[in-house]
Amino acid sequence: MVQGALTVVDQFVDFIWAGRIGARTMAAVGIAQSYAMLAMTGRMGFDTAARAIVARAVGARDYPLANHATMQAFTLSGAYSLSMALIGLLLTETLLRLVGASEAVVAAGATYMRVQLIGMAAGAFHAMSSAALQASGDPMTPMKSTMVSRLVHICLSPCLVFGLLWFPRLGIAGAALANIIALCLGAAVNFYFLFTGGSRLHLTFRGYRLDFSLIWRLVKLGAPAGVGSIQRSVNQIAFVAIVASFGDYALAAFYLTRRAENITNMSGGGFGQAGGTLAGQNLGAGKPERARSSIAWAVSIVAVIQGLFGIFIVIFPQGFISIFSHDPGLVGLATTWVRIAALQFLFLGPAIVFSTAISTAGDTMAPMMIQVITGWVLEIPLAIALSRIGSLGQFGVPWAMVIALGLRILIYIPYFRRGSWMRKRVIEQAQPKEAEATAP
Repeated sequence: MVQGALTVVDQFVDFIWAGRIGARTMAAVGIAQSYAMLAMTGRMGFDTAARAIVARAVGARDYPLANHATMQAFTLSGAYSLSMALIGLLLTETLLRLVGASEAVVAAGATYMRVQLIGMAAGAFHAMSSAALQASGDPMTPMKSTMVSRLVHICLSPCLVFGLLWFPRLGIAGAALANIIALCLGAAVNFYFLFTGGSRLHLTFRGYRLDFSLIWRLVKLGAPAGVGSIQRSVNQIAFVAIVASFGDYALAAFYLTRRAENITNMSGGGFGQAGGTLAGQNLGAGKPERARSSIAWAVSIVAVIQGLFGIFIVIFPQGFISIFSHDPGLVGLATTWVRIAALQFLFLGPAIVFSTAISTAGDTMAPMMIQVITGWVLEIPLAIALSRIGSLGQFGVPWAMVIALGLRILIYIPYFRRGSWMRKRVIEQAQPKEAEATAP
């Protein structure tokens, strides 16, 4: 959860500096971050697949398999990042115009978005190395590496944006460059522990080979989780296209609600990964009831946290909005947006935990189907209908999110209780080894 909070800081920091420049820059950064998140979530399925395989292998005390799977996951992630860099070089302006952004917004955000996509490998290797360490039972090292990364980003970002000290003035693109540098340092910390044997995993290039059968297994297991992650990003881009027709202020208000949602994702993502890791390890060790209990506790804890945060946002919306902007026109509009979005938090956290934990435990297909049905089939059409029909206008978008997330929870609960997700085969493994077995 702490690591999730620190990870959100990069988007918050960039958004704060964008707000100091102007509302159009805020809108530009918001759109660029949506595309960057889409690119990142496209490969997050590989993180989920790696977590599932490493957690099962560690639960069965098959550490050579866990090390081998991690190296193959790095290979897959590197190839994906290269393709994203090419897209960033060639298609940045086209993608910004695709969602209906004005030329002023395109001009403000193009360089920022291009730097984000070209530097995608830094975030990819940091995320993948963190996933492997977490799945092995070491959440502390990824948290420490993220602390280093975010501290560097917070300190370096204003220097590159505004030309402070001896740094050049790069505008909002400087924030993207600061983030890439920071992520490289964070990845280096994780790699140090992975390759020096400072964790249960001990990676090495000796004997490294491309294992296409395992890479294909990672793709098959990760593809549904990747689609589920992409669904959220595609929905956000679709919402941008809907909201953009209501003006730049509406677009900036929409992205303020996304920042509030990012705060809620901190607990949902963190506890979801923890519950899923514990579930995967217990399934690998042949203890299914402990696996079920791990996820149930994660859902319960997050439901309480999210409910309290939602109450705070409903009571003090302007306190949250003032962090980013004091523009009177934006504050008045964003207050309504944020209050409606606060109702989502009752459902969003538990939904994230169910999705993340069940996927990490090895069942990636069911969460994908649930997310696609409630997202693409229901949420987007409902947002279009509510925003174009009747008196809701732009506020039909957040109401559509509330309705879709409520339905998602109603589907997840009976599926979780049925327990078929515990019977998914992730790896070919022998029976768990004796307790006294140790990692190399």
